[in-house]
Amino acid sequence: MRALVYEENKVRLTKDYPEPKASAGEALIRVILAGICRTDLEISRGYMDFKGVLGHEFVGIVEESEDRALMGKRVVGEINAPCGICLYCQRGLGNHCPQRKVLGILGLDGCLADYCILPTNNLHLVPDSVPDEAAVFTEPLAAALQILEQVHIKPTDSCVVIGDGKLGLLVAQVVSLTGCELLVMGHHQDKLDILNRRGIQTKAADDRSHAEPGNKGKKADVVIDCTGKPEGLSQAISLLKPGGKLILKSTFAPQDGSLLFNPAMLVIDEINLIGSRCGPFAPALRLLERELIETSALISAIHPLDEAEAAFAEAGRRGILKVLVNSSQRTQGTQGTEGTQRTQRR
Repeated sequence: MRALVYEENKVRLTKDYPEPKASAGEALIRVILAGICRTDLEISRGYMDFKGVLGHEFVGIVEESEDRALMGKRVVGEINAPCGICLYCQRGLGNHCPQRKVLGILGLDGCLADYCILPTNNLHLVPDSVPDEAAVFTEPLAAALQILEQVHIKPTDSCVVIGDGKLGLLVAQVVSLTGCELLVMGHHQDKLDILNRRGIQTKAADDRSHAEPGNKGKKADVVIDCTGKPEGLSQAISLLKPGGKLILKSTFAPQDGSLLFNPAMLVIDEINLIGSRCGPFAPALRLLERELIETSALISAIHPLDEAEAAFAEAGRRGILKVLVNSSQRTQGTQGTEGTQRTQRR
């Protein structure tokens, strides 16, 4: 099968990768659309020391499964595949299972390919009214919802989201549903305008008044770092009031092994630092079904799988939002850009 593979410090498309075989309790999924996210880019820079097929955001069709009710159904899938028997799994903490595999990230080939496999317990049926181009956002939207699983953001709280990338825009939309006083900071006005159109307040990250989400001089109760950069942590700390909550969504591989922040400030201001990763799929699908989350404006381009290398390179360019890979679409002819479908940011 075709697959976008990271190995020997290189991302490459191969057309003869072994097709995965579903074992007991697993399903073989024919991928329709897959997304390229920041974590995939960081893997190509050494994050998690992963080798194999990239990708963990997808929507696809179940082609093989012991569960006959899943056959032929359109699904999305949770990315953590726990062992199911250890103490973490028995306590309902499968996402932290020491023996877990993670789709396209840890010990399990990903979905930037014609096919992938996942445990059937990981799969969720996609409502008929949710198009593929929205369903493919289920995994990152679930990650955004995980914040509300971990922290109670009250309507009276002030909250700042820093970072206007794909995840930051989803996080901002989710947090806005709480009714809190919300400010989003970023470097790209066209991205911030997506939120402005939804009535969400934004500000340029280099605006010197950025520590004033509401009343003059007021700092935030909650700051969520979605910058994907080491320096985002120090910026987040500077925006918090003493005793505030700092939610860290960024994953990155520091090139020099260091972080650019003073940890003493966490102690002095008694900041609560909370790491936040994967989240619940069922409510993410409900939000998409009810059209409460904007996703179409977050798509920069859709490439056929035959152009996955070019898609990966495009996803790493500054200012680009979500780049999708269509496994069912094939490039016609010999030109590298033929068959590419592009969606303009709005």
